[in-house]
Amino acid sequence: AMKFNGDLKVRIGEAVGLQPTRWSLRHSLFRKGYQLLDPYVTVSVDQVRVGQTSTKQKTNKPTYNEEFSATVTDGHQIELSVFHDTPIGYDDFVANCTLHFHDLLRSAGPSDSFEGW
Repeated sequence: AMKFNGDLKVRIGEAVGLQPTRWSLRHSLFRKGYQLLDPYVTVSVDQVRVGQTSTKQKTNKPTYNEEFSATVTDGHQIELSVFHDTPIGYDDFVANCTLHFHDLLRSAGPSDSFEGW
């Protein structure tokens, strides 16, 4: 597979349709608002975190419009993960998606940029 070397710029626009986690549902028995998440997104290249958005409060469709840059050597994949920011202990995993550089490079075309969901 094709590896990527160069500068990567990732813009996180928004997330939609996030599902409540078991943790947030457990707490919604006491307070209705807890089915809403406090979500943030992490950006990793080959398991190394290169960026993290701010946390948005009480929403399952957060808008971020935040941008991250990283210099990549022999990059295989980008992983975007959504977490629910819990007040105590480990943050709750919500969802993730993995993009392979060779797929992005194949579909990028002359502009060298890829837009997707």
